[in-house]
Amino acid sequence: MPFAPQILKLLDRTGFRLLILAIPVGIVAGGGALAFYFATNSVEHLMLGKIGNFHPPLEGTPESAFSHFVDGLSFPYRWCLFLLPALGGLISGWLVYTFAPEAEGHGTDGAIEAFHRKGGVIRGRVPIIKTIASVVTIGTGGSAGREGPIAQIGAGFGSFMATKLGLSAQDRRLLLMAGMAGGIGATFRSPLGGALFAAEVLYRDPDFEHEGLIPCIISSIIAYSLFGAITGWTPLLDTPLFHFHRPSELLLYLVLGIACALFGVGYVKFFYGMRDIFRKLTLPNWLKPALGGLLLGILAMFVPQVLGSGYGWVQAALYGKMTLWVMLVVALAKVVATSLTISSGGSGGVFAPSLVIGAMLGGTFGATAEILFPMLVQDPRSYVLVGMAGFFAGVANAPIATLIMVSELTGNYSLLAPLMLVCVVAMIVMRKNSIYEQQVASRFDSPAHLGDFVIDILEGVKIHSIAKKGSKPTLIPEGMTLPEILDKIAPAKTTYYPVVNAEEMMVGIFSMTDIRRILNDDIPPTLVIAGDIATRNVITATPEEDLTDVMKKLTARNLDEIPVVDTDTPQKVLYMMSRRSLLAHYAEQMEKTKTDFQMS
Repeated sequence: MPFAPQILKLLDRTGFRLLILAIPVGIVAGGGALAFYFATNSVEHLMLGKIGNFHPPLEGTPESAFSHFVDGLSFPYRWCLFLLPALGGLISGWLVYTFAPEAEGHGTDGAIEAFHRKGGVIRGRVPIIKTIASVVTIGTGGSAGREGPIAQIGAGFGSFMATKLGLSAQDRRLLLMAGMAGGIGATFRSPLGGALFAAEVLYRDPDFEHEGLIPCIISSIIAYSLFGAITGWTPLLDTPLFHFHRPSELLLYLVLGIACALFGVGYVKFFYGMRDIFRKLTLPNWLKPALGGLLLGILAMFVPQVLGSGYGWVQAALYGKMTLWVMLVVALAKVVATSLTISSGGSGGVFAPSLVIGAMLGGTFGATAEILFPMLVQDPRSYVLVGMAGFFAGVANAPIATLIMVSELTGNYSLLAPLMLVCVVAMIVMRKNSIYEQQVASRFDSPAHLGDFVIDILEGVKIHSIAKKGSKPTLIPEGMTLPEILDKIAPAKTTYYPVVNAEEMMVGIFSMTDIRRILNDDIPPTLVIAGDIATRNVITATPEEDLTDVMKKLTARNLDEIPVVDTDTPQKVLYMMSRRSLLAHYAEQMEKTKTDFQMS
């Protein structure tokens, strides 16, 4: 971009560079979400609807359209339906493994990895290949969601723009986050949830990438507004008017949170266990998604509800139109279907399948609780909504973003108290369980923030506070001859030697390197004195200087040691401070900080 320097200079003058750059990121994320939305719907209508004659209920379907209870798994379709996921897997596998192997699997993990370990860099072709492959996978019935590819579309553009403008790695990471937020906020009609998700999903522990929150919010607002202007403003799912005004019911919600956590552990283990099985197969990688699709198709002959995103079945459960045993079977089958689709190398997200699994698990729990504890359960259908949020919060370690997203995509905020309880419980019961492998525990553990903690630990600490780590200086009189110098420095532990005058005021300094250089010259040793060896331009530090400034001095001149001098009398050497001592102090403080963080 030839005008990049001028653009950056202009933006820097405003003081809102990243906030302004988040606007085009949001526009592209919203546009990408629209393109992906219409492409997926078109392929799904053609492949599943026209060819497979499979017409599941859609999200947002009015309650009156469900004329009867879904009390069985049978559903009308053509015999060829089971071949469609295999065809999708074949095309998707060929695209991904031919052009962008890193686009396989669920894309959110790829964006998280780019943030932590790749300086925010995403190859330009990855979002394009991810989008096409995911459209094919989802459109042919693959059990995958839209959030992964949408996250990579937005994140990829944020990374691309930052690279073209020559921004720092830190700015590139933040624009990557803004792209994720925009894509997810638009796709799920959840502007606040999308912004919080991008900032929260990076870490396994309760932590936020707070620097990127405002750019994420701006990008999400822009993308959501663009998406809503074209597709409408109604929430993704329609819900009955739920209410919570029975505190005793929180006991049941507490148990639901624990159930979501335990079921989530099984889901993650099965998901990655299936991936390991597929990786061990001797088939070419590009054929493995086709095999996963074929197995999914066979499963769909018995449980057709596993095909596609599954939001229509969630809608039926929210209306109370699905029987208990059907919801339980769909929850279990959806775990298998999602693993066959994505763990085999297929392309798509895990957000939508996780919501479906959680909804069915919550619906099963609510129906069971109504049978066992009819006096406690106010409305068993509300457990569908709460289970949906709790399950994903448990497997994604993103409780705040998830409860907001589920509230926004259902348009129902009246269950915030149960949502908060279940989401938090589901996360803390199994803290280390995560569907996102690239998450790190906290900012402290992220390679992206390694340099931040070096500055944080050393900055503000005065050198006099670690004076005991310094060494006693070996002072060399300026008239001392070379043989005398060698005798004096032989037992010394320092590597630099201040040269002083008769008043013991420093006039120069030399190192062992200077001694070796003199010894290599053909000069009689008795004719060489300390004043001849010493460098007069001495780099010093005072007791009141910050350790960061001292470290910069050592690094800039590649020094191993620096004399610390009296503030009022700069020629008076107090002690020698080595680079090794500073690094030892840094290591001690890092360990102490990590221990304190873990205890907290």
